[in-house]
Amino acid sequence: MTVFDERIETLREAMRAEHIDFYLIPTADDHASEYVSDYYKVRNYYAGFTGSAGTLLIGMGMAGLWTDGRYFIQAENQLAGSQVQLFRMGSVDEPTLVEYLRENLPAGGTLAFDGQVVDLARGQDYADMLASKQGRILWDHDLAGSLWRERPSRSSEPVYILEEKYTGKSRQKKLEELRQYLKEKGGDTILLASLEDIAWLLNLRGNDVRHTPVFLAFARIDKEKVNLYGDSNAFSKEITTALAEDGVVLKPYMDVYDELKTLSGGSLIYDPVKVNYALSQCVPEDVRVLPSDINEMIPKSVKNEIELDNLRRVHIKDGVAVTKFMYWLKKNVGKIYISEISASDYLQKLRSDIDTYLDLSFDTISAYKANAAMMHYSATPETDAVLEPSGMLLVDSGGQYYEGTTDITRTFILGTISEEEKKHFTLVAKSMLNLANAKFLYGCSGYNLDILARGPLWNLGIDYQCGTGHGVGYLLSVHEGPNGFRWKRVPEQKDFSILEAGMVTTDEPGVYIEGSHGIRTENELICVRDEKNSYGQFMRFEMLTWVPIDLDGIDIRWLNPEDIDQLNTYHQTVYEKISPYLNAEEREWLRYYTRPLGEQ
Repeated sequence: MTVFDERIETLREAMRAEHIDFYLIPTADDHASEYVSDYYKVRNYYAGFTGSAGTLLIGMGMAGLWTDGRYFIQAENQLAGSQVQLFRMGSVDEPTLVEYLRENLPAGGTLAFDGQVVDLARGQDYADMLASKQGRILWDHDLAGSLWRERPSRSSEPVYILEEKYTGKSRQKKLEELRQYLKEKGGDTILLASLEDIAWLLNLRGNDVRHTPVFLAFARIDKEKVNLYGDSNAFSKEITTALAEDGVVLKPYMDVYDELKTLSGGSLIYDPVKVNYALSQCVPEDVRVLPSDINEMIPKSVKNEIELDNLRRVHIKDGVAVTKFMYWLKKNVGKIYISEISASDYLQKLRSDIDTYLDLSFDTISAYKANAAMMHYSATPETDAVLEPSGMLLVDSGGQYYEGTTDITRTFILGTISEEEKKHFTLVAKSMLNLANAKFLYGCSGYNLDILARGPLWNLGIDYQCGTGHGVGYLLSVHEGPNGFRWKRVPEQKDFSILEAGMVTTDEPGVYIEGSHGIRTENELICVRDEKNSYGQFMRFEMLTWVPIDLDGIDIRWLNPEDIDQLNTYHQTVYEKISPYLNAEEREWLRYYTRPLGEQ
C-alpha cells in the first residue's frame, strides 16, 4: 500500500463517521485559481498527482482522478501502483465526474467537499444532481484538509505596487469604470474573489502563488469604498496609506465570509464561476444576486496601448535570452555536460540577467526525446535526462517582468532525427505560422480559427489533446481567459469569447508520440484591427515572440510556397529585432539560423 493509499484510507474512516458516500477534492483555492499555493494542494497530498488540473473523487470502494489531455501520460505514471483510477476527460465513453456521481451515488446519499475551494457554478451542478437523487451536500468544512498532518500555512508574501507606467491606467480610473458598470447593472455591491482580477483592479502584485504574482485577498466594492480582505502583514504602511487615499479599506482575510452574512436587502454582483460555493451560501436570501461575467467587470484581457508597448519591448528582451540559449545549447551539446535540469537552469539565468525580470511565469518544461511526449513533463533528479547530440529537446518557458508576462516554446534539434520526426517538426512550424498569419472578420473566436493550426496535423490523422492556445495576463497568470484557440468547447476552460483587439493569445500546436518524441512551437500573438470595408471589420495578429524556429528540423518537402514565405518573413524579422543585442559570433550564427530557405 502506498503512502497515498494510506491517506485515502484515513479519509474514508472520517467519511464513515459522517455518513459520507463520496468526497470530492478539486485543484483549487478560495479564489477559483488555476495555480494554487502549497496550502491548497490537498489533491496532491492524497493522490500524488502534481499536475495543475484535476479533481480527485474518493468513495468507499473507489478513488478516481479526472484530468485533461495535457496530463494523461503524467497521471498514468504518477498514479501507477496506487488505487487511484485515471479518468481521461474528453475521451470517448469516459464519464464526466457529474455523470459518474449520478450513476454511482445511492439515492439519498451524501457528497461532501470544501465549499471554499469549489466554485459556485460547479457546486450548483453538484447540488442539482444531488437534488435529483434526494441526496445532500456537506460543504461547510474541509474534512480532507483537516487530516493533512504538517499542512503548510497560507502564504502571506509582501504586496507591491505596479506603477502606472506599466499598467497604463490608474487605480482610481479603474475603480471609476467599475463603479460605472455597477451603476449600469443597477447593483449596490460587487464581490471579487479571483486573485488576478483584484491585483489588476488595484494595480498591486504579490507572490502568494508560485510564478503568478498575486496575493490572497477578496474585495467588495460599493459606490463609495472598497473593502479589501487580506493579511495586513503583507501590506506595508505606504501601500495601506495609498489604498486608503483611494477609499480602499484593508480588513482581515476571513472576515469576508462573516460580513457577507450581514448584508441586508439590495443587490450583489458576482461571477458564479469566480466565486466559491461557500461565499454564495453566506449571502442572505433577501439580497438579490445579479450574476455577471467577470470579463465585463474587469476587462484585463484587452491590453491598453501602454501595456502592449511594454509587451513588445519585453518580448525582444526575452527573445534575446532564448536565442542566446539556443546558441549555447547547439554549440555545446555533446561537448559539455548538459541535462534537462541544467539546460533549464541556464535559460533561467539568462532571463534573470534582464533588468526588469521578477520570476519565471511557470515551471520550465525541459523535456528530451520521449519525455517531451508528456505535455507538462517536469524533470526531477530521478528523471533528469542527459542531453546527447541526437534527438530533440522541447523547452516551454517564460518570464514575469514589470513589462508583462512571456510564454514561448521551441523544440531544438540536437543531432540526427528520423524522417518522421522531421515531418512532424516541419508541420508543427507550418501549423503555428498558418494561424499566426490569419486574417478574419471581427466576431470570430478561437473556435473559428483553430483549424488553421490543427488542420495540417489532422491531415496526417494525428491530433494534440489540448487547446492550440490560451490568453496571457499582464504580469499575472500565464493562462488567462476569456480568449483561446481550440476546436471544441470545454466549458470549464471558459475561453470561447470573441477575439478583441488588444487580446494576447498563444499559438502552440504540437505533436506528441508516446514513447518516442514531442514537438511544440509556440509564439504569442496580439489581436489587432486590419482593414474595414463593406464586408465588415477585418482582424489579424501581430507577432510578439521573436526567436528562431530551428531550421535543422525543417524538411522543405512538407511546405508549400506560402509556408516558405511565411517562415522566411518571420526569420527576417527575428534577425532584425534580435541581432543588435548579440555579439559578432552570435550574430553570424543567428544569420545562418534565420537564412531564407534554400540557402546554405
